[in-house]
Amino acid sequence: MKTKLLLFAIVTTLVTGCSTAQDRTTIYAKNGEISDNLDLKAVASVFGESSNLQDFERRLNDPRLQLSNLDLNYDNQVDYLRVIESVENRTHVIVIQAVLGRDLFQDVATIDVEKDRYNNVSIQVVGDVFMYGPNYIYEPVYYRTPAIYASFWIGNYRPYYSSWNWNYYPSYYYAWNPYPVYRYRSNINHCINVHNSYRYVSYRSSYRAQHIYASRRHNAYERNYPNYSFSRRNAEVTNRYELDRRRGNREDYTSNRNVTRYESNTNRNYSEARVEPSRRYAENRSNSQQYSNQRSDIDYNNNNSRVTPPTRVESSRNYTNYNRTNRNNDATSREQQYDNSNVLKTRENKPQRTEQKTSSSYENRRSESNNNNSRRENSSNESRGNRVTNRSI
Repeated sequence: MKTKLLLFAIVTTLVTGCSTAQDRTTIYAKNGEISDNLDLKAVASVFGESSNLQDFERRLNDPRLQLSNLDLNYDNQVDYLRVIESVENRTHVIVIQAVLGRDLFQDVATIDVEKDRYNNVSIQVVGDVFMYGPNYIYEPVYYRTPAIYASFWIGNYRPYYSSWNWNYYPSYYYAWNPYPVYRYRSNINHCINVHNSYRYVSYRSSYRAQHIYASRRHNAYERNYPNYSFSRRNAEVTNRYELDRRRGNREDYTSNRNVTRYESNTNRNYSEARVEPSRRYAENRSNSQQYSNQRSDIDYNNNNSRVTPPTRVESSRNYTNYNRTNRNNDATSREQQYDNSNVLKTRENKPQRTEQKTSSSYENRRSESNNNNSRRENSSNESRGNRVTNRSI
């Protein structure tokens, strides 16, 4: 008898330990932080774009949007979210519940809509305490008045109560497998309307809404896993908002480190970019010096500037040689022209000199002949005079 009792106790202990270990492994391995799988800002954004609560429920479970990533019953399928409503006077409390099984529901979030006596509408999206921690509340401010407000305050209004239940879903819905958290975050950003603003507050403004919700709360998941509340999962923070801030500080720190690395790399590249133009400017100055040295007939080898591209050097050398050869050719051509001109002048001047000599000798001869003639005439005149005198005597 004692042996049987001992064996029964051992088997019971093993079965209990295995089941507990299996439950813990399933919870931590699949989803990690539960509140990461449903973004309340996206819920508030979709609520403002819906025409009524039936349309709002359709958008929550639309497979194309995939607004939710909750798998609270761990069947590897995203849970269907149904919508129920409770109304008292001008206060509407819309409860979003995850369907976990037959007549098993877990409240995920509530939306409090209330109109005061001045016809001002206030809205708050409140996360469930077990899921998101206490006082995790957002107040959306829509850039235009949502159409769903017009359906609340009409005559003979009937509160909305979803008719869908476990294994009884609308035709547009089909279950999909949950994604990793990082993929869900990247997907949910497309569902949040950036024209709206979402203000975080730490208090619930409607006391009537708190009273209405207290008597109609469903917590099937909380009853199955009482040790897995938000305060147990995250002992260092109060609610989801503080957890996001802590994560944001870490992400900002890592992003700042990446930014500083990027800036350092860009600064290095910028310094290199600044060096290159200066080098090019120095090369341009060296080219100008080479050109001035060429004009002043200074040898290229005496230049201490940096080496320029070979094409420019060759062109400059050819240019100098070409100038020197042209100068020599010009000088030789000028000398030849000068010599030729002198030869021509000498050839032209020689006949002129002979003509002058011949003309001068001819004139001298004529002058001599004239002198001789004049002497002869004088002598003849004298002889004639003597003859006349002799005859007169």
